[in-house]
Amino acid sequence: MAEYNEGAYKLAREAYIEHSCPFERALLSRCADCSRSRRLNLAEREAIACRDPVVREYCLAFYQALHENAQFALKTSPDSPWPFGKEIRAQCGGVRGLAGAMGGAADETTDIAATVLQGNQRFGGSADFPYSEIMRAVVHYEPRKRRS
Repeated sequence: MAEYNEGAYKLAREAYIEHSCPFERALLSRCADCSRSRRLNLAEREAIACRDPVVREYCLAFYQALHENAQFALKTSPDSPWPFGKEIRAQCGGVRGLAGAMGGAADETTDIAATVLQGNQRFGGSADFPYSEIMRAVVHYEPRKRRS
């Protein structure tokens, strides 16, 4: 029985890595939503995977461009991993900033996949998104305070 569970865990982990959502932290913190996401349980960890590999590539391109553009705004180094708070600000603020730049709702109801797809249609690709406007949302985004 233990061997079966270990095998199932390995299969789930491999599938998660291949289909992981780049905006997982934003989804887990519930600052945005995504119609293409799927929640997985890996042992005691909750993870988010993408159900649409094509859309995941668009999201991944936006995520990478967002990180490049947010380095200066969030005072981070490209060579070191980002602290959790700055990652949340980049993901949540970035998605909401893109939605706001297109005149959409910039709140927890923002659908990440739909917003990224609309942005690609409107601006021609994630490299051409209005990052000056998006970075204002990143800088001004305040994560939820910890419960005491």
